[in-house]
Amino acid sequence: MAVTLEKELTHKPLKEEIYDALHRQIIAGKYKPGDWLRQDDIATQMGVSMTPVREALDLLVSTGLAERVPYRGVQVREMSAKDITDAYGLRLILEALTAREAALHITPEQISSLEKIMTEMKKHVKLNDMSQERQLSREFHSVIAEASGNSLLVKLYAVVANAFPDWLLYEAVFRKPELLAGSVAQTYEEHTAIMDALVKGDADKAVQKSIEHVLDSGKWLEEYLNIPAESLREKEKLATFMIEKSK
Repeated sequence: MAVTLEKELTHKPLKEEIYDALHRQIIAGKYKPGDWLRQDDIATQMGVSMTPVREALDLLVSTGLAERVPYRGVQVREMSAKDITDAYGLRLILEALTAREAALHITPEQISSLEKIMTEMKKHVKLNDMSQERQLSREFHSVIAEASGNSLLVKLYAVVANAFPDWLLYEAVFRKPELLAGSVAQTYEEHTAIMDALVKGDADKAVQKSIEHVLDSGKWLEEYLNIPAESLREKEKLATFMIEKSK
């Protein structure tokens, strides 16, 4: 598939620039699960040598967005129903943990970052804006994870977030455009509720609203990706039990 990446580069070590560019393309759905990330094609499109591309692909593999197939190369990770269910269960737990810690440690600068993201999200409400909306949603949750002040938790959250198939859920919007307005409005309302709890330093409310936000994703997993309902309910019960025990 042809993907234009030249303008995606920023100002970081080259392997990280390439990683970030590919990460954005995958989250935006430009690369689909199972698509091959051809080292030579990427190097040509970005105008760089093969070495930083190979290092960037190694980063994608280590964060769970891609997988290396022996003797064939690197491809965007394809996920089984079990993979998706496991990621869902872990995300329920980690969203709750990061929300609780963020409510206790978030800085004014991080609150400002969340507000800017929310303002930007209001501008992306059309079908063709979904890749930007998806990226902004990722940034919103990443800021919350960073606000926890726990570097290990941030790393764990990034791996689980990369394993969660939100790009597949967004494809349902393209198949059924009538879902768009309701989906965008609901996501915005849920993000607003989470942010309000963080601003107030209300850890319990931040956990509650974060869990409700992920539970809504679970409904989409069941309806649009045909993930077995009983598997999702098991993960929800386990996550709820563990979260209650952690208080």
